[in-house]
Amino acid sequence: MNQPTNPAAPIRVSFEFFPPKTEKMEETLWASIQRLAPLSPSFVSVTYGAGGSTRERTHQTIKRLLTETDLIPAAHLTCVDASREDIDEVIREYRDTGVKHFVALRGDSQAGVGKAWEGRDDGYRNAAELTKGLKAIDDFEISVAAYPEKHPESPDFSTDIDFLKRKVDNGATRAITQFFFDNDIFERYVERVRRAGIYIPIVPGIAPIHDFTKIARFAGACGTSIPAWLADRFEGLEDDPVTHSHVAAAVCADQVLDLNKRGFSDFHFYTMNRADLVYSICHILGLRPKVKDDAVARSEAA
Repeated sequence: MNQPTNPAAPIRVSFEFFPPKTEKMEETLWASIQRLAPLSPSFVSVTYGAGGSTRERTHQTIKRLLTETDLIPAAHLTCVDASREDIDEVIREYRDTGVKHFVALRGDSQAGVGKAWEGRDDGYRNAAELTKGLKAIDDFEISVAAYPEKHPESPDFSTDIDFLKRKVDNGATRAITQFFFDNDIFERYVERVRRAGIYIPIVPGIAPIHDFTKIARFAGACGTSIPAWLADRFEGLEDDPVTHSHVAAAVCADQVLDLNKRGFSDFHFYTMNRADLVYSICHILGLRPKVKDDAVARSEAA
């Protein structure tokens, strides 16, 4: 359980990737996967695009992860622009491929982040229904989303947490949070969740800052606050990528180490398919590539 009961427990990580749109992006993705795989993540997830637009590319990426790596893939699945029958068919295809872990999400509006979402009458209307549908097909491991600063569309925290409880009651086994930068906000959120009788692991979603200007803009769209101290750290670094990267690694590692001291051990990194910054952060956290036993290595080479 990822609960604040065992301070400074060993850190475990998982990584999120998105499917490539071009041949060059595919090269970048697989170079990133190869760079991060030796850190032995608990699992790696592969996203759907807005409106489920990358369904086939997601599926191909998942298949390649299963056939070419030892990584455990989690397939993102959304309710957007598909009937229950279509989604159930996708679930069975994944299961037959070997996928045992899903990230069940409602998904963003096809009109874009922040725009009104409209479900299909013959589809799953939300992540709670999708979670129930997954469990009806097989006993999958199911991760769902959680929002330390509440979902932008939720009227209040009570409503937001009640909906998380619906997802848990329908079979969710883990919640991965929206990214955040204020650890006090996250810890208060976990306390609220526990008081509501929700005891699944709440895994912090961690966003390494590749570009502060871009992530600040995105944070505004999804309801994530940017502390003043964080903006100060990156002030004046718009045209200094080297220093920006050093600061980003230090800021992110400090956030994770502080959460670890508070008793949290599992962390999900939103990599943006870029490995170097994430790898540096993981190194600071004490994670090192796993070295295969010599005898195993020799037998594989034979």
